Amino acid sequence: MKKENIVVEKSFEFALKIIELYKLLKNENEFIISKQLLRSGTSIGANVQEATAGFSKKDFIYKMSIASKEARETKYWLQLLDKSSITGINVSIYLEDVEHLVNILTKIVKTAQLQAK
Repeated sequence: MKKENIVVEKSFEFALKIIELYKLLKNENEFIISKQLLRSGTSIGANVQEATAGFSKKDFIYKMSIASKEARETKYWLQLLDKSSITGINVSIYLEDVEHLVNILTKIVKTAQLQAK
């Protein structure tokens, strides 16, 4: 039986949610932030997937670090949507989800860096 990987699952589920949010934003004619959000929000999971297939500990740390940076960027776009009047869509659940991902990814990177020393 394959061991479940929480960050792989959570980042994939989050990407699916971001795709749905992107569709909602497009329906409200918001095309600028929505594209940035779609790119960064789906990139988190893509980098996590690449990290799990890393050739070395250094490669793993590098890809997980990129995933962490993409999560932080996604948080920024969500905060802009939340604090601006661009849309009436409530993004608080997405902010909670991305904050959770940021925390997980930060722990993974720090732990991997300590183990690599």
